[in-house]
Amino acid sequence: MTPLEIAAVLVSFTGIWLTAKRRMLCWPVNLMACALYFKLFLDVRLYADMVLQALFGIAIVYGWISWQRGARDDGAIVVERLPARAVVTGLAIGAAGAVAVGWFTSRFTDAALPWMDSALTSFSLVAQYWTARRHAESWLLWIAVDILYVGMFVVKGLMPTAGLYAAMVVLAVIGYRRWRQTVPGWRG
Repeated sequence: MTPLEIAAVLVSFTGIWLTAKRRMLCWPVNLMACALYFKLFLDVRLYADMVLQALFGIAIVYGWISWQRGARDDGAIVVERLPARAVVTGLAIGAAGAVAVGWFTSRFTDAALPWMDSALTSFSLVAQYWTARRHAESWLLWIAVDILYVGMFVVKGLMPTAGLYAAMVVLAVIGYRRWRQTVPGWRG
């Protein structure tokens, strides 16, 4: 446990909590969390997750813009259902990305857990895109990804980060319930 990891955990938790509450402040807070985790993952040789943080930075800017455009006049963020075809497409892209990045990092880097790191990275990008597009179903993918991240971070000895991701599972459940309640006629 380092001061960097503790700071990253606190900022990340705050960012996810703000996202679950559909607050615009989530975007700059999450951007700071990305910067902190980029450095941490570089230090522990989780390269796919390090790159993920840089890509999250780009996705955060996109999400910030998307949420501003998708806000009602009162500032509330409008949540939309994710079409079934988009689910299949997103998961297929996540799987293809996992294989491509896993192959690369397992052959050309000294990555600690190349296949797991790459799969979680790829599916996290899909979940982030769905979050930026304001789809409640993004939280379901976050739940699955975050559960697996807990195990990976335990293996790497990043216990505060593992704890953060366990808390993020809880926040994702809360986020899913809150977001789902805002969609008229949702029974799923």
